[in-house]
This record gives sequence, C-alpha cells and structure tokens, in this order.
Amino acid sequence: MARECDVVVVGMGPGGEEVAGRLAEAGLDVVGVEAELLGGECPYWACVPSKMIVRAGNLLAEGRRIPGMAGKSTVEPDWSPVAARIRDEATTDWDDAGAVERFTGKGGHFVRGRGTFTGPGQVEAGGETFTARRGVVVSTGSSPSAPPVDGLDQVPYWTNREAVSAKETPASLLVLGGGAVGVELAQAYARFGTRVTIVEASERVLSIEEPESGEMLTRLLIEEGLEVRTKSRAASAHHENGEFTLTLEDGERLRAEKLLVATGRRPRLASLGLETLGLDPTARALEVDAHMRAAPGVWAVGDVTAKGAFTHVAMYQADVAVRSILGEDGPGADYRAVPHVTFTEPEIGSVGLTERAAREQGLTVRTGLSRTPSSTRGWIHKAGNDGLIKLVEDAERGVLVGATAAGPMGGEVLYGLAVAVRAAVPVATLRDMIYAYPTFHRAVLDALADLGQR
Repeated sequence: MARECDVVVVGMGPGGEEVAGRLAEAGLDVVGVEAELLGGECPYWACVPSKMIVRAGNLLAEGRRIPGMAGKSTVEPDWSPVAARIRDEATTDWDDAGAVERFTGKGGHFVRGRGTFTGPGQVEAGGETFTARRGVVVSTGSSPSAPPVDGLDQVPYWTNREAVSAKETPASLLVLGGGAVGVELAQAYARFGTRVTIVEASERVLSIEEPESGEMLTRLLIEEGLEVRTKSRAASAHHENGEFTLTLEDGERLRAEKLLVATGRRPRLASLGLETLGLDPTARALEVDAHMRAAPGVWAVGDVTAKGAFTHVAMYQADVAVRSILGEDGPGADYRAVPHVTFTEPEIGSVGLTERAAREQGLTVRTGLSRTPSSTRGWIHKAGNDGLIKLVEDAERGVLVGATAAGPMGGEVLYGLAVAVRAAVPVATLRDMIYAYPTFHRAVLDALADLGQR
C-alpha cells in the first residue's frame, strides 16, 4: 500500500535538502529520496573539496612568491594532506550519515534509492510507493556531460569526482574543457607538479566570461607552465598501457597519464517518469515559473531548471519553493543578478550581463575597465596582483547591468557590485560613495572613472 505524506522531494542535493528540511521543520510530513549521498555533488565532489584543493595550490604559489618580497623559501608540494583533508574533514570518507541524521532530526523521512514518478503526486523509491498530498519537488541535479569524441566512452577518464578524490597526483594530465571546473583543477594540479595541458574548443578559456578575463587567465596559466590549446577540438580518445592519447582534429596527438573531461553538465531528467506528471522527459531542463512550479503540484529547484548550475542558485530557489509550497507570500525568483566565481588565481567573479550579452539584448552599453596592478592595493600586493574590474552600464537608465571582479579575493570584491546590479543603484550614486583605502574594491572607482570616458 502507498504511504501518504505531504511532500516528496526527489533528489537531496543542496536545493532538495534545503526544501525538505525546511518543510519538515514547518511540521509537514516530508519524504526525501536520494540515490547517492544526501547533500549531493557540492559537499562531496564539487564546491567544498575542490576549493580545498584550490586553497592548497594557492598556498604553494604564495610560498614561491616569498623571494624578492619577504626573504627566502623552499616549497615542496605534498598531496597527502590535501587528500586526507578531503577524506576526513569534507566528506567523512564519503559517508552521509551525519547529513541523514540532520534531516531525520528535523522530522523528515529519508529513503535511499532512485525515485520514479508513477502519476500525479506519486513516487516509487526504495521499494515503497509514496503519495504526496501537497505535491512533489524535482531536484535531481546534473551529471557531467561528455562531448561526442570517438572512443571517449571507451576510456576510463576522470570527471570532477575522480579528480577531487584522487589519493595522489598524476605526472601528467590532459584537461578537456576550459570552463570553470577545468581551469580550477588544471591550475591546482599544476601547482602540485603535474604537467597539465588544457584543450578548449572556444577561442579562450572561460568563454562565457568577459574576453578580458579569459585572455588574462590564459596568459597567467601559460606563465605558470601549463599548456593551453584554445580553438582545439578533440577527434578521438584512446587509452593503452596506462596512458591516454587525445587526437585533435588537426591530427596532433596529446598524451598524458590521466584525462579529465570537464565540458559541462546536463540536468538529470531521464528515467524519472516525468511524462506521468505531464512533463517532457526528453527536455534539457524543466521550465518553472517565478515560484518554481513546473506543473500543478510539481516544483523544481537546482540544476534541473537550468538557471545556473550553482549551489547558491539551488539554495535561492529552495527558499522560493518553500514559500510557494507553504502558501506564504514572497517575491518570485529574479535572475538579473546571478553571481558566480571561478576560483582560479586570480579569482574571477562576475554578475549579471557581460558586455556582449547586454548588446545582444539591445541595450545602449557603456563599459569601464580598471586593472588591479594599477590600483594602490594592487601595487602594494605586487606578486600575484593580476586582476581587473569591468563594469557594464545600461547608459539609458544609468545603472549597472553587469560587472566582473577579477584578482586577489575577486569573489569577495564582487559582493558590492552584485548589490549594485540587483538593486539598480544609479552609477552616479556609486561614484559618490566613499571607498575604503587602500582596498582591492577601491579599484571600482577607477573603473567608474573609465566608464565616464567611453
């Protein structure tokens, strides 16, 4: 017999866990279904462990900058503390018992298994059938997406999961894809002594960012000893005798001990039985309204909505969905100022529209640019001070619609710019503010001055 409950949440990643936990705390009878680890990709294989790797790599880079700045240094990379920290501190050896206890402690009922929708408000999971009185929430996340490269599906390549759980570093690494995941891990592994080659089909790495960001990062990666092959497409992949061979379309062959495929992610929607809810199971993403409703009695949050494959977007959407399910008043989702950060060195944070996207929307655009080394704090910082501030203004309204903050602590500098974009703060007001001196964020003033000259 079916077990009745108020809400079934299928997929307990960051967004699903937040929805399920909040609703359980509100007194609802909530069933949370997860096939893998409660908490999802972020705490076990993505955000948290990857940033531990980045942090360790940054420490090595800083140690190498001591000569000429503060004395002498000898840096000897050791991956074992990184692997141990990921295993012991971040993931508890990839055990989610603590997360499960946290959810059930709020009153939720957890089911380990793959959830399948069998009709409106009905879910099968773990050998049980659940009927939800209020509705269901789809939060099944996304999976790595591999490009159609001949032979790639026949070789044991890494995804982000293998890269962050590695117990030792390879001597050499091919990274297919120059997006955020690819460049973060590429730079970090290179700093631990791995010979790294990045293969990117676009004209530059971080192709969705401002050109200035991708060009700067490419230059810095090359200076650190990485090979960066842009405008290069892989034609085939082969693995033999412990070595990967990646053949490019121009015939060149690249070889390495490991191959990391980091060419994006795709929402997990197949085999969920979405057709029983009146939804298209072949869609690339679930369309939702401003209150995260995908259909009557169906809500969706996180990567499956294709509004940004970021934990902070999933958590934001979870808050909106909880209000909707509980019948509480509140604003709908607004994506005009979605921030994201690539945690390379320099950190590259951006929010809102790029210059190109703004022009494509038909806006009258003005841009302003400043370079971090030209600012007082950048000059003081010296070694490792590469960065920039770029502002994108809707000149007719006199407000920012986009911004980039790259450099030391670029993701932190981004916060003020994100507020400006979200709140449509007039550029005149931004110019009239008092900026602390000497700070990295004071370079925003230089970008504003440049904005007025274009």
